[in-house]
Amino acid sequence: MSSERPINPRFAEDLPFTEVDAPPTYSRQTGGPVAHLSVADETGTVIGYVWANDGDDAAGWVVPPGLPARAVNAGASWLRALRGGKARGLAPTALLAELAQGANDNKLSHAVPGSLTEAPSLAALKERVAGG
Repeated sequence: MSSERPINPRFAEDLPFTEVDAPPTYSRQTGGPVAHLSVADETGTVIGYVWANDGDDAAGWVVPPGLPARAVNAGASWLRALRGGKARGLAPTALLAELAQGANDNKLSHAVPGSLTEAPSLAALKERVAGG
């Protein structure tokens, strides 16, 4: 006599996931070049990069490896800024231009003045941020 019990079919069935309400978001992938902006904490340490590409309606946040929790948490307002920009219907680079002018600066983090630049691809930016 086997001690294994058959799995109830209700638990083995793949259930469909239906998203009923979610805030609008930019795509997180792009194959094209990306404009990006450095963000630093109150000590001047770069804690992340906001990037954007209008062609794919894409924007996101890239974090350098090895940051302490305090620095990672300071980046939360930049993620909220991305959601807010999409909710306002801004093109990704229009939001990036606002952020470069200090629109999201706060006591924990700020856009690094003069850091708005471009990378040939999102992969290239991520490689650079990872130290490659």
